[in-house]
Amino acid sequence: MTTVGDTVEATGEQPSASDIRRVITASSLGTVFEWYDFFIYGTLAASGIIGRTFFPAGSEVMQALLAWAGFAIGFGFRPLGAVLFGYLGDRLGRKYTFLVTITLMGVATAGVGFVPSAASIGLAAPAIIILLRIAQGLALGGEYGGAAIYVAEHSPQNRRGYYTSFIQASVAGGFILSLIVVLGFKSAMTPQTWLDWGWRMPFIFSILLLAVSLWMRFKLSESPVFRAMKAAGKLAGNPFVQSFTYPGNKRRLLVALFGIAAGLTVIWYTAMFSVLSFLTGPMRVEETTAQLITGAGAAAGLFWFVLFGRLSDRIGRKLPIVVGLIASLLFLFPLFWMIGSAANPGLAQAAERAPVIVRGPACAYDPFAAQQADRCGQVLDHLSKQGIAYTKASANVPAVTIGGVPVADISPAGLDAALAEAGYSLDKVVPTGRNLAIILIAIIGLSALSGATYGPVAAVLAEMFPPSIRYSSMSIPYHIGTGYFGGFLPFISQYIVARTGDPYAGLWYTMAVAAMALVVVAFGLKETLGNEASD
Repeated sequence: MTTVGDTVEATGEQPSASDIRRVITASSLGTVFEWYDFFIYGTLAASGIIGRTFFPAGSEVMQALLAWAGFAIGFGFRPLGAVLFGYLGDRLGRKYTFLVTITLMGVATAGVGFVPSAASIGLAAPAIIILLRIAQGLALGGEYGGAAIYVAEHSPQNRRGYYTSFIQASVAGGFILSLIVVLGFKSAMTPQTWLDWGWRMPFIFSILLLAVSLWMRFKLSESPVFRAMKAAGKLAGNPFVQSFTYPGNKRRLLVALFGIAAGLTVIWYTAMFSVLSFLTGPMRVEETTAQLITGAGAAAGLFWFVLFGRLSDRIGRKLPIVVGLIASLLFLFPLFWMIGSAANPGLAQAAERAPVIVRGPACAYDPFAAQQADRCGQVLDHLSKQGIAYTKASANVPAVTIGGVPVADISPAGLDAALAEAGYSLDKVVPTGRNLAIILIAIIGLSALSGATYGPVAAVLAEMFPPSIRYSSMSIPYHIGTGYFGGFLPFISQYIVARTGDPYAGLWYTMAVAAMALVVVAFGLKETLGNEASD
């Protein structure tokens, strides 16, 4: 059976240690920059700036959901980018394909920084933003596969998990960089300047990152595996079609999609974006503090990706992923409860001591509506905006009790007054040093769950598919899985929270997808270490 390592050796071009370091550095930094470009939108969406600027609406909840829908649209187009750039990568080469993808990403990201607000140009603003997000999604659909395969095809088999794990860590690095740049620009200007136009600078900053990335990647040579296939005349005629017709590949595509990609992405996005939204939203933590602690936790947890990637070279690729999925099902809720109890103890104690119960004949609540249909829905809308947990009950007329005490005035002002009297603080908080340490430990724990399910993945996917159709076969299921299961996670989880009034309810989406992934991986994934697919 032909392996990547065998193919490289056959060319007589086994990369040296310095070649490997250059390949890993250039590919990893490029991946950091590309994911920075993609995540900067999500970082600012979590703070509400994107929604206020480009998606104004009568309801703040609807505004936030529309902003996250724009985030999801970019992910929705990743599979199309995977098809397009996967085809080019298998036909024209790994290097030049991901040069194109990073250029497209950088230009689209910088473009967001120049789009006028909806207040200036009306509906053209969200339309342009959506088009730019589509361009970003297309670019990202080709980026990850190209970088991961490029590193994998330069790596000896017994080090492939370790070397490719830096690509996995680079994805988290892009998120961390987005937080660092946002905080850096915020600290350099007044709060009003930041809100007026300063938030655009992190998008425009991507032009500099694009220049650095292009400079580094232009210095790289083509993958030795691709050159060997090209010299031997073994390039696929139509990589997209052959991805579905190659013997046994349909099964591998399904396992990669519903097992590997779906599982890793919901856990990773929950560990990063859901934590940030959870802190700034329901937990009412001051925005900069939330960004700092989330970024610090993500940075401290980067080593998990490399650790599990390296471990997979010894014990196999499958075991860390299975263990990570099981651990996620066991510890996801406890880790978020740990964060919630430390982030805003006063709010958590008030909710336990004086639970809010909303009663009404129907109590229908539509998070997308600018104006709720009835009084009960208006109450739920206000509580959702304030991040207050509630439960619903049936009654003939709308009514609210807080800690069993009826609220006479259920207007927004009356509700806020009653909540304050019951001990609910609606002010933004900064957790104490001890509580920040607890939050940091919990985020590092979430990063461990992500590292176990994500660290070995580039090696697994590269080893699952034949070299001639590897770019397409790897990219298509990966980006469908991450694009739809993960990209829509912030939107779906926020919607669930808004509908239920439970700040932890959105985690059930992650739990359901992780459970599905566990079954698929446990029973469908064959160990790939030392058993790579051949042409």
